[in-house]
Amino acid sequence: MSALTAKPHYSLPRFLVVVACVALASCSSTTMSDSAVNPVNWITPYKVDVIQGNFVSKEQVEQLQAGMTRDQVKSVLGTPLMASLFHADRWDYVFTLKRQGVEPQSFKYTVFFKGDQLVRFGGDSMPSESEFISSLSNKRKLGKVPVLEATEEQLKAAEKSKSSASNTQSESSSDSLPAGASNKVYPPLESQKQ
Repeated sequence: MSALTAKPHYSLPRFLVVVACVALASCSSTTMSDSAVNPVNWITPYKVDVIQGNFVSKEQVEQLQAGMTRDQVKSVLGTPLMASLFHADRWDYVFTLKRQGVEPQSFKYTVFFKGDQLVRFGGDSMPSESEFISSLSNKRKLGKVPVLEATEEQLKAAEKSKSSASNTQSESSSDSLPAGASNKVYPPLESQKQ
C-alpha cells in the first residue's frame, strides 16, 4: 500500500476571506482610491464642523458709519477675532466654517480707527443672514416643519380629554382594589440623607 498523502481541506469560508482580502488590497491602488467604486470610500468617519470667529452679515456692515466709537462698532459687529497690540487701531473680523463634504467658507472684514473714532472699513463681500443660513443646508431634506402652537380648540379638547381620563382612572383604580384593602402609602426604598 502506498503512503497516505495529506490533502489540504479548503473550505468555502476560508476561500471567501482570502478573496475579500485580495479585493481590499487591490482597492488601495491609486486608480481606485478616489473612485466611488472603492468599498473603503463607502464608510467615512464623522468630522466635526469647525466654526471659528464672528460671522458678520451684510446687514451688520450696512449699519457701520464713519465716526462711530469703538464701543458702538463692538455692539454692531461683536468682539473682533484679532486685535493686535502692534496695530491698536485695526480690528479684524475673521470667520471660517469647515464642514464635511462642503467647500470651506471664509470671510474677512477689517475696521480701522483713529483714536476712538471709526475711520474706514472694508473686506469681503458679506452675505446676508438669510443667504448664509441657506448655504448651511444639509444634503438631507427634513420635510415640512409642523405647527408648534396649539389653537384654542385644541387646548380645550386636550383639557377635556385629560379630565375625563383622570376621572375614569380614579374610578377604575378604586374598583380594582380587593374588598377590605386600603390605599397604603409606603416609605421610600432608599433612606434620604440629611
